[in-house]
Amino acid sequence: MTKVLSVEDLGVTFALHESEVRAVNDLNFSLEAGETLAVVGESGSGKSQAFLSIMGLLAKNGRTSGRAMLGDVNLVGMEKSRLDRIRGKDIAMIFQDPMTSLNPSLRVKTQLAEVLVKHRGFDKGKAEKAAIEMLERVGIPEPVKRANAYPHEMSGGMRQRVMIAMALLCQPKILIADEPTTALDVTVQAQMLDLFKSLTEDFGTSLVIITHDLGVVAGVADRMMVMYGGRAVEKGTVDDLFYDPRHPYTLGLLHSTPHIAQRAARLDPIQGLPPSLEHLPKGCSFNPRCAFCFDRCLEERPPLMPTESGREKACFYEGPLKYGKVA
Repeated sequence: MTKVLSVEDLGVTFALHESEVRAVNDLNFSLEAGETLAVVGESGSGKSQAFLSIMGLLAKNGRTSGRAMLGDVNLVGMEKSRLDRIRGKDIAMIFQDPMTSLNPSLRVKTQLAEVLVKHRGFDKGKAEKAAIEMLERVGIPEPVKRANAYPHEMSGGMRQRVMIAMALLCQPKILIADEPTTALDVTVQAQMLDLFKSLTEDFGTSLVIITHDLGVVAGVADRMMVMYGGRAVEKGTVDDLFYDPRHPYTLGLLHSTPHIAQRAARLDPIQGLPPSLEHLPKGCSFNPRCAFCFDRCLEERPPLMPTESGREKACFYEGPLKYGKVA
């Protein structure tokens, strides 16, 4: 398959008043054409900042290092004017809160048409017609009526569909969805995930889903990258990581997720809190919360290493991981 995105040694640093904090460290991954990659981790793991840096959308005190190759073009360090021509056209992002991402003072059709006028040179009439067709494509009923509405006149699920329509108008090579189902009820979540699956198949778009919810990943993603403390700690196919996790953090995330078939009196969450990126523990960042920790984990930070099954993990522990031993 063809690689559409290749990320090498990506780092994200934020300057604070008296110090710097590394939000992302030495991140390496690739994305194939038509593939869906899930990036999973708790809040503060660095997953959103990694992709905001690729898009050139970090806060003013943020700095990106490494390379993010979109084909043969490096997005890191690219001048803003050139990046503006790529964003929305070749790589698009759906943000977590559609209400704050849409302009409340403009009708939906105006905001959608602007994308086509800017990136594809459509005139206003043609752009608005294409926008209405895309609203229908993403499952919005009465698309003409909704196109003439303002964002506040729509439900959360409708606004999320508008954001998806906007992102897909230019048929980008890569679509990044940051926590796309967080504010939606479970019925709308299921509809949204089915929509993602069908649209990526129809358009051949590569999809990145950034989430802390493993329920979102199952049945949608092909591969999964688990992040903790600003680093990737396990990578592999969704089936491998769901049915045979090799990193204690991945196991903990799975064990913290409710299962219909495994009725229990209470969930068994990972104990403790994610580390402060300003004060990461010595050795493995997960060692204060890990039931499988031993002396080496307290002194050395494990690199991301390939395993015999073709996946990668950043863990020194080689024994079997059992649910009963999760911290």
